[in-house]
Amino acid sequence: MHGVIIHAPKDLRIEPIEVRDPGPHEVRVRIECGGICGSDLHYYHNGGFGTVRIKEPMALGHETAGTIDAVGSEVHHLETGMRVALNPSQPCGTCKFCRKGQSTHCLNMHYFGSAMRFPHAQGMFRQMLVVKENQVFQIPDSMSMSEAANAEPLSVALHAIRQAGSLVGQKVLITGCGPIGALVVIAARYAGASEIVVTDVSDFPLTIAHKAGASTTINVAAHPEELAHYSADKGYFDVLFEASGNEAAFRSAVETVCPGGRVIQLGLGGEMGIVMNTIVTKELQLLGSFRFDAEFGYAVDLMSKKLIDVSPVITAALPFQQAVEAFDLAGDRARAMKVQLTFD
Repeated sequence: MHGVIIHAPKDLRIEPIEVRDPGPHEVRVRIECGGICGSDLHYYHNGGFGTVRIKEPMALGHETAGTIDAVGSEVHHLETGMRVALNPSQPCGTCKFCRKGQSTHCLNMHYFGSAMRFPHAQGMFRQMLVVKENQVFQIPDSMSMSEAANAEPLSVALHAIRQAGSLVGQKVLITGCGPIGALVVIAARYAGASEIVVTDVSDFPLTIAHKAGASTTINVAAHPEELAHYSADKGYFDVLFEASGNEAAFRSAVETVCPGGRVIQLGLGGEMGIVMNTIVTKELQLLGSFRFDAEFGYAVDLMSKKLIDVSPVITAALPFQQAVEAFDLAGDRARAMKVQLTFD
């Protein structure tokens, strides 16, 4: 079997990868679809992000779906042939945060396709993958593998929504419309937001935001004044989801949040300065949002019941053998949103 292996920036190779039988509480899955994430692009373009760097060859990918190929001897609720979405997150279950119900902050987290630990946690972009049974979520025949592979990024969006509290009747601003920002649009609309304004510096992602349910889209590179007018009378929006990780976007967006509003920071970039005076004088709530926990099962359930449609964010799919072409396309925000790899 083969996988998509990163060796260094712009050094992405299709290479043989070992396939093993599942242990007693594991299953082996034939991967059929995998989505390219922003972190995958950071590894491809820069060899990592922040202090996280590739130190050894690593299979990329953590957004996948496929069909069960084999089950372990102690697995009784799953069987071969089942179509499944795969949760890439495997907390240890025993550290102090796991015991407190904060497994997102596990001290010994194993997250597929991550160089945050060494040896690295090898990723899911491979033809066959063995995972623990609790990482497998059955999907209905009515759900495509392409949709199912979006369970992970949708979980990130749903976790951000949970951090914000009730959105029923709320006016929402989302800054940065990559795949996560677009999925926050979808999740916020489902959660009852009455108005959703989305900003970006490129027109193509804003067209996706409109399809996803945005009320208004603003290209702040071309028309910054269209966002600035929301700052009048101490602000307009009840909730800000800052998904760009850009300090300039954060600063201009906070000015548009009304007193007592909530700011959810889920975009990761470099270190940013905080407009503390604005946060204090407007009595804003500033919260971080990182990854997800129980939201993965919730994401699968919402998609299974056709309550949420993630198809607007999916813009292309290429065979995994064309991974370099797919990664180059995924990095072009003028042409693509969520690019996926197909596996055979």
